[in-house]
Amino acid sequence: MADSRQSFVIERNPEPVGVADRAKVLADPGFGRVFTDHMALIRYSEGKGWHDARITARKPLMLDPASAVLHYAQEIFEGLKAYKTADGGMAMFRPDANARRFRQSAQRLAMAELPEELFIESIRQLVAIDKDWFPTVEGGSLYIRPFMFANEVFLGVKPSSEYLYLVIISPVGGYFKSGAPAVSIWVSQNYTRAAPGGTGAAKCGGNYASSLVAQAEASKHGCDQVVFLDAAEHKWVEELGGMNVFFVFEDGSLQTPPLSGTILPGITRDSLMTLARSEGLTVREEPYSFDQWKRDAASGKLTECFACGTAAVVTPIGKVASPEGEFKMGAGGPGQTTMRIKQKLVDIQRGVAPDPHGWVHKLG
Repeated sequence: MADSRQSFVIERNPEPVGVADRAKVLADPGFGRVFTDHMALIRYSEGKGWHDARITARKPLMLDPASAVLHYAQEIFEGLKAYKTADGGMAMFRPDANARRFRQSAQRLAMAELPEELFIESIRQLVAIDKDWFPTVEGGSLYIRPFMFANEVFLGVKPSSEYLYLVIISPVGGYFKSGAPAVSIWVSQNYTRAAPGGTGAAKCGGNYASSLVAQAEASKHGCDQVVFLDAAEHKWVEELGGMNVFFVFEDGSLQTPPLSGTILPGITRDSLMTLARSEGLTVREEPYSFDQWKRDAASGKLTECFACGTAAVVTPIGKVASPEGEFKMGAGGPGQTTMRIKQKLVDIQRGVAPDPHGWVHKLG
């Protein structure tokens, strides 16, 4: 049985993208539409475990129409980034936390658990072979997407006996297309993202699929993102379609909804709480109602609000809209606390500032 110390077979792409064509797309890659030449792949089957680890040419997959993922949605994924550091090298930010969350997501979806060391090694190997794909756009990074799905050929409701784990890389620039200093969000009144006992804390595609109709509703009302309320009372703020949310008050304290099984335990979320507390700021993980949000914004008690996640990093929220109307936080732009904490995070990720928490994993 393969384990976390297995060797990767390296199969270089015989037809890589040419240097000139690659340079052209890396100058302005956008987000999630450009991909590197290679991918990592590891197979799992009952009795054999994890095996056949390889770095190979990125290419389409061949799936049987009866593959379990197409019928019963056993699928999970992660998202993390590799950054250029101040010393000219490259590093990942907290890949051990992503590896741990990937394993926890697998547990929730009754899937085979990939050893955390193997998760990290697959990424190291892939970044090493595709490191020349780092984008030249300002603030660019390599967005790394590990994912796993059930590929047993079987029509029956049971955990799959076979899985395919892959990693692909996308050179990226900014997440939001608008380039606005602060985004606007729509409060979903008709849809919920997750319910107690569900898969809200797992990073699986179904959570995102169920958010798309609400995101479309947000776009229809001119908003960049959607924020969901809880499923039980439809009262408490939970998270955005793909990001956690923080509130900043006039006394300098921060608040974010607590992890209760319905909210994804964001790694950026956890990092920002640690950084804020290291500055002596009070950070509360407590429920916050939409009604209270409106009152605090109107009174000036709430001065800033921001969303956070691997893709968007830290994004100020300027305006909140709902069927009852809209309101702003402060002047509707980026707040000082938001931008200070964001800069502190980015400086650590890119090796500009010291890393007292051991979050940065150098890639050579």
